[in-house]
Amino acid sequence: MKRLTILAVVVLVVGAVAPAVRAFCGFYVAKADSTLFNHASQVVLVRHEDKTVLTMANDFKGDPKEFAIVVPVPTVLEKGQIRVSDRALIEHLDAYSAPRLVEYFDPDPCDVGWRFSTAPASAARGEREARDALERARGLGVTIEARYTVGEYDILILSATESAGLETWLRDAGYRLPAGASAVLGSYLKQGMKFFVARVNLEEQSRLGFTYLRPLQMAFETPKFMLPIRLGTLNADGAQELFVYALTRRGRVETTNYRTVRLPTGAELPAYLKEEFPRFYRAMFAEQVRRQDMRAVFLEYAWDVGWCDPCAADPLSTGELRKLGVFWLADNDPVPGPRRRPPAAPVATFLTRLHVRYDAAHFPDDLVFQETADRTNFQGRYVLRHAWLGESRCEAGRAYRESLRGRAEQEATALATLTGWPLDDIRRRMGPVPDADRRPWWQRLFGE
Repeated sequence: MKRLTILAVVVLVVGAVAPAVRAFCGFYVAKADSTLFNHASQVVLVRHEDKTVLTMANDFKGDPKEFAIVVPVPTVLEKGQIRVSDRALIEHLDAYSAPRLVEYFDPDPCDVGWRFSTAPASAARGEREARDALERARGLGVTIEARYTVGEYDILILSATESAGLETWLRDAGYRLPAGASAVLGSYLKQGMKFFVARVNLEEQSRLGFTYLRPLQMAFETPKFMLPIRLGTLNADGAQELFVYALTRRGRVETTNYRTVRLPTGAELPAYLKEEFPRFYRAMFAEQVRRQDMRAVFLEYAWDVGWCDPCAADPLSTGELRKLGVFWLADNDPVPGPRRRPPAAPVATFLTRLHVRYDAAHFPDDLVFQETADRTNFQGRYVLRHAWLGESRCEAGRAYRESLRGRAEQEATALATLTGWPLDDIRRRMGPVPDADRRPWWQRLFGE
C-alpha cells in the first residue's frame, strides 16, 4: 500500500514598490533553518499577476515505494508545466532566510567616540495499467485528465464528480487514505479544483541514479489566493511544520484569515547560547506558538533578495532564482548591488519566509493570503554581546563596568521571557558577571 502524503498548494498575488532600507550589523555565527524541526514541509511560491510557480519539498523518510502525494490544483496541468527541481535550491533559500544568531564584541569604552549600550515499468505493463485505471475511474465518476512521467515521478491529474467516487478510486488504486478524507476532498471539488497525484517510479529513479526524493515543481495560472492545508492534517502524526518561501515582485506576503505575527527579534541574550542556538530557537518558537494558541502564522524573514545583513548564506544568484521560477528575471540579469550591502535600486524580487505549526484543531480552514506593498526588511535575529575585558581607567570605563551586571540580568530575563525557561536556571548557566577591570584590588582602590 502506498502511503499518502499531503502537501499544500499556495497561490499568491503580487506587485511592486520601493523598499525602506535598514542595515543590521554584527557577525553572523549560527542559523535556525528548517532542519531543526521534525515533520517539516517546504513550499516555494513564485507569483506575479495570475502566474504561479510552485516548488514542493517534504521530509518523507522511508521506502520510496511507500511515497505518494495528492495536491489540490486549480487547473489541469500539461506535462510541460511539471518538472523535477533541485533540492539544493530550496536548501540555499532556507539557509539564506533562516533566523540567525549574531555576536558583537564591546570595544574599549575609553576609546573616543564609542558609547556603550545595554541594549527542505515496462511500456506494455504501463499501457495495460493505464487502461485498467481508466475503466475503474469512469465507473466512479473520476476522470483522468492527464498522465505523465516527469523525472522519477508518475503523475496523474484527476477530476471527479463527487468525493466518495474519488476516495474509492484512490483506495482501489492502492492509496491508503486517512479518516475524514472524503469530506475534505469534497470541499475542494465544490471549488472546481483538480487533484495532482504523484508517486515514485522506482525504475526511473534507479535509472536516473537518485537515492532521495527531489522536489516537484509546477507552473500554472489562477486567480485563487489560498493555501489548502486541510488535507495535510488528516494523516498527520501530531502538529506539522510548514515553511513558505514566497518570491514576489511587490512586497511582503501575509495571511488574512489567521494572524500573521512577527517573531520577537533583536533581543540580546546570554553568550553561552552560542553553543546552544538550535535548542534556544526550538524552545523560543514553541513558546511563541503557545502564546498565540497555535493560531498564528509567523513571519521569520522579509527582505529584498539582492543583499543580506548579516548573511546566514549568500543571496541566491539570478540563475538560482530563475530555476526556482522567478520568470520576470532574464537569465543574464545580474542581481544588482554588492551582496552584503543595499543595492542602488530595489531588486525586482522580494522574499517572505513564513513558518506555521498547525494541526486540524487549530487550523480548521485553509490559509488565505494577501500581498502587501511593504518592503521593509525584517529578520529573526538574536544578539550575543561580549564584554570588554581589558583595562578601562576612564570615567566611561567605570560606568561601563557598573552596567555589566544590569545588562546580564536583562539578557537572562529576555531569554526566560522568550523561551519560558526558569530564570534561576539561566542565571546559573551564565555564571558570575565578568570583572572587566583586571587590575589588582589595591590599584582599583587607589585609582592607579
